[in-house]
Amino acid sequence: MKYHELITTVQDRLELPAQGEAVRATRAVLTPLGERIQPEEANDLASPLPMEIDRFLRDADSGQRFSFEEYLGTVSEIEDTDTQTARRHAQDVVAIVSEIVPSGELKQVRAQLPPDFDPLFDHVDEAVFAE
Repeated sequence: MKYHELITTVQDRLELPAQGEAVRATRAVLTPLGERIQPEEANDLASPLPMEIDRFLRDADSGQRFSFEEYLGTVSEIEDTDTQTARRHAQDVVAIVSEIVPSGELKQVRAQLPPDFDPLFDHVDEAVFAE
């Protein structure tokens, strides 16, 4: 998927009025996700994404430890929105990413995260995680 297609998909799914907001939402979701997972996994997840987007994962200070609630707080702060909206945006952006990256990569990301992050994957097609 090309950059413009990805951002348009995010804009449409999140019902945002402008592409700039879609870019901000994507950065808000992926940067702290990249901070929470290990650097190798962040790079693997980033690989199939357009280079304008993969940097949100690749440039993150990976390997940090924080809860899902703290993650949502960071997403909310970057997006300048409430936590409920941040949660929905995070779920939708991760679902969009799941449509691009190989399912094995998303499984590895999920396996690195503690159970409190399970809601992050609520909008991902269950077939991605089926074996």
